[in-house]
Amino acid sequence: MGDLNILLTKVDDFAQAGYWGERIGAELTYGYHLSRLNAGKYDELLVEVIEFVAQRHRELGTITQGLVEEAEGQLQPIVEAAKKYEVLCAAHAHIDMNWMWRWDETVVITLDTFRTMLDLMEEYPEYTFSQSQASVYEIVEKHDPQMLAQIKKRVKEGRWEVTASAWVEADKNMPNGESMARHILYTKQYLSRLLDIAPESLNIAFEPDTFGHNANVPEILANGGVKYYYHCRGAQGDYLEQWKAPSGSSIIVYREPFWYNANIEPSLAYAIPQLCEQYGLTTWLKVYGVGDHGGGPTRRDIERIRDMATWPIFPRLRFGTFGEFFKAVEAVKDNLPVTQVEKNFIFTGCYTSQSRIKQANRVGEAALNEAETFASIAQTVGAPYPAEAFASAWQKVLFNQFHDILPGSCVIGTREHALGLFQEAMGIASSAKKRALIALSKQIDTSSLIPEEDISATRSEGAGVGFGVENFQISQSSVGAGKTRVFHVFNPSAHSRQELVEVLLWDWDYDLERLEWKDTAGNAVGHQVIDQGHYWGHTYVKVLVEAKVPACGYSTYAATESPVAKGEIIFPRDPRVEPIPDLTLENERLKAVLDPVNCNLVSLLNKDTGEELIGPSGARFRMIDEDIDRGTAWRIGRYQRIDNITQDAKVTKIERGLLRQSITYEVPVRSSKLRVTVILDKGSPKLDLVVECDWHEIGNREKGVPQLNYCVPLAYDCAKYKYDIPYGVVEREPMDRDVPANSWALAVNSSGKSQFAIVTDSKYGFRGVDNSLAVSLIRSSFDPDPYPENGKIHRFRLSLYPDLSEENHLAINRAYDANHPMTALSASRKAKGGSLPLNRSFLEVVSGAVLAAVKRPETEIEGSEILLRLYEAQGQSSEVVIDFAQPVKYAYFVDINEEMIGDSDILVQGRRATFTIAPYRTVSLKVGLQES
Repeated sequence: MGDLNILLTKVDDFAQAGYWGERIGAELTYGYHLSRLNAGKYDELLVEVIEFVAQRHRELGTITQGLVEEAEGQLQPIVEAAKKYEVLCAAHAHIDMNWMWRWDETVVITLDTFRTMLDLMEEYPEYTFSQSQASVYEIVEKHDPQMLAQIKKRVKEGRWEVTASAWVEADKNMPNGESMARHILYTKQYLSRLLDIAPESLNIAFEPDTFGHNANVPEILANGGVKYYYHCRGAQGDYLEQWKAPSGSSIIVYREPFWYNANIEPSLAYAIPQLCEQYGLTTWLKVYGVGDHGGGPTRRDIERIRDMATWPIFPRLRFGTFGEFFKAVEAVKDNLPVTQVEKNFIFTGCYTSQSRIKQANRVGEAALNEAETFASIAQTVGAPYPAEAFASAWQKVLFNQFHDILPGSCVIGTREHALGLFQEAMGIASSAKKRALIALSKQIDTSSLIPEEDISATRSEGAGVGFGVENFQISQSSVGAGKTRVFHVFNPSAHSRQELVEVLLWDWDYDLERLEWKDTAGNAVGHQVIDQGHYWGHTYVKVLVEAKVPACGYSTYAATESPVAKGEIIFPRDPRVEPIPDLTLENERLKAVLDPVNCNLVSLLNKDTGEELIGPSGARFRMIDEDIDRGTAWRIGRYQRIDNITQDAKVTKIERGLLRQSITYEVPVRSSKLRVTVILDKGSPKLDLVVECDWHEIGNREKGVPQLNYCVPLAYDCAKYKYDIPYGVVEREPMDRDVPANSWALAVNSSGKSQFAIVTDSKYGFRGVDNSLAVSLIRSSFDPDPYPENGKIHRFRLSLYPDLSEENHLAINRAYDANHPMTALSASRKAKGGSLPLNRSFLEVVSGAVLAAVKRPETEIEGSEILLRLYEAQGQSSEVVIDFAQPVKYAYFVDINEEMIGDSDILVQGRRATFTIAPYRTVSLKVGLQES
C-alpha cells in the first residue's frame, strides 16, 4: 500500500482532468484533512481510493462521472464525518470609497454592483448578500431611489444582510473617540430609518481592510451595541477570540484566515475541520465576492456553491450571513481565547501620508466639538440647536475617515473630494459656533463697561468679515464701535484656563501707546500688540490679552484708550544701545535655548524641578530619505539617510514682549524652505514651534521618499512611551517604527519628575526609541499619488511640554487646550439688560474624568437637556464631579445610541452631579437642567 502523503501528489493531477477530476480530487483532499484530525482513521481507505482513481485515470485517459461516482461510493465511510461540518457562504462586495478614483466613480461602482446583486437574487432564490457602510446606502437613496425599494424588499426577506455599524469602513487609529461613537450613532439612526430595520440588528462591525485597530475599539463598539467584529489586518494568532478593552468590555472577533476578496474554489473546504475543532464549532464562514472596486459574487461563485453542496465527501455548504455565523460563535463564546491588546501595526506610512487630509480630519473634529459644545450651551438661553446640520457635517468628516482616504493611500481625485467635504463641514461647524456665541453674547449685559460716546464716525462695525477663517477659526468680524470695545473670551474646555488670547481691534483710530485692557472688576489686564495691518478696506490691530476664563464658559474684557496723565512727558523710545543677540526664551516655568548657529533647540529646562529635558545633540528638524520603491503611501521605508538641518539658518525676527517672546528663523531644506517661529508665552507650560514649510520635494523609485521629521533626544532614560488613542491612552515599548497617536506622545521618565511630551495640531505618526521622541511631518510618497504634498504652503504647530506628570488626564487636557484655542468675540454696544453675568462657567468637570463631547440629545425630552460623554484614562475607579450653571433636575446614563442604561447611580444635588466611573470606562450622561 502506498504512502498517503506521496499519493496526494497524484490528486493534484486529477484536477487537470476537468470537472470530475477536480471534484474527486477536492473530496479526497478534504478526506485527508478529516483523517488527520482523527489520528489517521481514514488513511487506509483514502490510499485505496486514490490508487483506484489513479489507475483508472491512466487506463481511460480521463476521469469520468461514472468513475467519480464509483469512488465516492467507496468513500461512504467518510460521509458522516464529512457532513459534520457546515460552511456558511457569505457574499459581499468590498467597495472602497474613492480609493484610486473620484467620488463619481464610487457612485457608479456602488449602483452597478447592487444592480448585479439584485439581478442574481431574482434568479437564485436561495442566494444571500451582505453589505456594509451607511455611505453606500446613502448613494442609493440619492442616486437611484427605485433601487432602494428593491433592496428594502430583500432586507425584509432576510436575504440582504446589512453589516453596517459605521458610516464607512474607517481607519481605527487616527479618528478620535467621538468620531468612532458618531459612526455608530449616525449609522444606526440613518439605516434603521431608511431600511425600516431595528437599530439593534446593526451589531456587526465589518472592517476587512482597516489598517490596524486601537485598544479601545471593544469599549466603544460594546457601548454602541456592536457585538461582533470582522477584520483581516493588524493581528496574528487566533481567528476567533474575545477581544477586551482595558475597561473589560469585550466583543467577539473573527479575523479572516484567508482573505475578504475571494472566489469560490473547492479548496475552501480543506481547513474547515481544523478550524471548527480548534474553536468547538461545526459551522465556519466563507466570505466571497470580487471587491475593492465593487463587483461582488459572480454567477460562477453561486453555481459552484450549489454544486459543491451536492458533493458527498464534502462539508455542507449553503448561502448564509455573517449574523448567522456569529450567532453560532456565541454558543462557544466562553471557550474562546481572550486578548487585551491593540491590533497594530501595519502600513505605518499611513500615519503621515497626504498631510492635508489629516489636517482636515483633526480640524474638522475639533470644530464640530466646539460648535456642539457652544450650541448646547446656547440652547439654555433659547437659541436653536442645528441638529440636522451637525449630523450632516459629521457625516462628511466620517466619510473622509475611510481606510484609504484618511490614511492617504489614495489619488489626487480622492484628496480633492475629501477637502471639498471638509470645507462643507467647516462651513456648518464654524457658522453654528458663531451663531451660538452671538446668542450667548446678546444675553450678556455689558452696559456697565461701555460709556456713552459719539460713534457716528466709526467704521469698525462690519469690519473683518471672514478674517481668521483661513486658519480654521470663526470669523473675527467686529460689532464694536467707538473708543471702548468689549470682547467676550470663550473657553471650550471643561476646566478653567489662563493663557494669552488673540483679539482683533478693527479700525481703532486711537493712540496705541495708551491702549489699555481691563477685566470686569476694573483691574488692568496685560496686553501686547503683535501685529497691525489692512484687510478688505479696514485696518486692524492684533493684540494678545492675558485672559482667565472659567470652564466651558466665558470672561469679558474691555479695551479703551487711557487718559493722559496731567503733566506726563512722553519720551522717544528709540534704541540707544545695541543688545547682544540672544537666542534664549524664558518665562516663570521654562527656559529654552536655541543654538546660535543652526537654531536647533539645545536646552529646555523645567524651572519647577530644575530638570533638563533635551539631550546633548539638541532637538532638530531632519530630512530623511526612506529606502522604498513601491507602496510608498502605505509604508515607511528604512532610513537610508538622515540629514540634520543644521546649516544656513537665518534669524529673521526676535520679539521680546511682556507677554510673548519669540524667535523666527528660516532655513533652506534642499529644494524647500522652513520658516519656524519658536514661541514662549508668559506663564505657559509649553514651548510652541509654529512652522511654515514651502515643500517642493518629490519622491521616486530611484531616490526613495523624502520625509521632514522633528526629533527630540531626551536627557533621561525612557523605557516606555505613552500615546493618546480614542477615549484613552496606551503605553508602548520603545519601537524603531512609526506608531499612531490621536495628537500627542509622551516619553515616560524612568527616574525624574518631568515627563516630556509633543502635542501636534495635525500630525499622527510618532516614533519613540533610543531615549528620543520624533514626529513625522511630511512625506513625499509617490504612489498611488505621485505628488501628494506639493502645491501648498504647509502650516502646523508643535507644542513641547517639559513639565507633564504621568497623570494621563492632565496630558489629555493639555493636548485639548493646544488643539482648541480660546475664542474672542466682539460684543455689541447694544447688549444691555441681558440675563447672563459678565463672566460665567456653564459646565465644569471638577474631577475624575475627561470630557469628550457636549451635545444636545438626539431625542430631547425638554428644552434644557444636554448629553455629556466622558471617559476615565488613568486606570482608576474615580469619583466624577460635574458642576453646572443651572440646577440639575435629573441625570442618567445612556449608551452611544442614547438609550437609557439600567438604573442611574448618579447623585444629583443642586447644580452638581456625582457618580463613580470604572477604570478606562466611557460613559454618556443625559442631563436635564432647570430653565434659566
